[in-house]
Amino acid sequence: MGVSNLNCVGSYLVAVVAALGVGSAALGETTDFDCDRPEVEKVEGPGVWRPDPGGAETPLWPDRLAIAAPETGGKPEWVGNGSPLVAGRLWNWATYVSRPTMTIYKPKGINTRAAMLVLPGGGYAAVAMDLEGTEICNWATKQGVTCAVLKYRVPQRWPKGEDGLRRPPEVQLPLEDAQRAMGLLRQRASSYGIDPDKIGVIGFSAGAHLAAAVSNAQHRAYESVDAADLQPSRPNFAILLYPGRHWDSVSLKPGLHLAPWMEISANAPPTLLIHAMNDPSNDIRHSMAYGLALNDAGVPVDMRFYAKGCHAFGLRPTSDPITREWPDHAVKWLRNLNLL
Repeated sequence: MGVSNLNCVGSYLVAVVAALGVGSAALGETTDFDCDRPEVEKVEGPGVWRPDPGGAETPLWPDRLAIAAPETGGKPEWVGNGSPLVAGRLWNWATYVSRPTMTIYKPKGINTRAAMLVLPGGGYAAVAMDLEGTEICNWATKQGVTCAVLKYRVPQRWPKGEDGLRRPPEVQLPLEDAQRAMGLLRQRASSYGIDPDKIGVIGFSAGAHLAAAVSNAQHRAYESVDAADLQPSRPNFAILLYPGRHWDSVSLKPGLHLAPWMEISANAPPTLLIHAMNDPSNDIRHSMAYGLALNDAGVPVDMRFYAKGCHAFGLRPTSDPITREWPDHAVKWLRNLNLL
């Protein structure tokens, strides 16, 4: 791998910079939020992300099955160290992912038989594999939860409409991958030692949008491939941190309204939303609009909002209370649902 510049990876990784917490200030715009983070030189290039020895990686799709490719431009998978620093540390990402995988981490200590599918963020341009992936599993497994990190297909652009809104593509490859992963977890529940009725999702930023999509989808987004696709793809619970792409930010109607592509199902699972008011990347109204819409549909929803915390903090503690306190909120919430 060599030292990169943004021209090497085009507009996709510019989106990653914004999605993972630099905010508009680092892109030459002004902001009222004090969320600047130290910039460092990025190192990136061709390579395939692999888990540490504690994780068991498995393909999502049969090897011989032809699946739709993301917008790689013919490039092989890339990995890299992200900038800016988060809590003084680098974060690592993967992009140009054409063959998605799921990596399983077994619970430590008592097995609650609950499972959690982790959906990292990255603006649908990359996947933040440690900050919002393996580090989340390290926490979850300590709670007795089987954890699976999804490396889903990216990049995939959202085309901009005449109204200035970027809308999801007609075929959402990350949604296909998330639904496939849910089916595999339920099909293999016995071998993984999990209860098929205690499998949820936790998503961050774009991954939080993906968590909402898989929570509300009425049908699978693809034709059945094998027996795993006969299993339900909707999670039993959902935790969303600093989501975007939910709120209709250009509507002339008063109040909080969902973006036109957001579908809400009365069958969506109980949901916990966690967000900071000073998030410079995803306005807190995304969480507020989604939470209110779920509530209107009769879906149990809890919301935890903090004044400060910025964006893309994952589980890395800083001086902002949200970064230290949200994991305990999540554990208590799961216990209240009798999932732990």
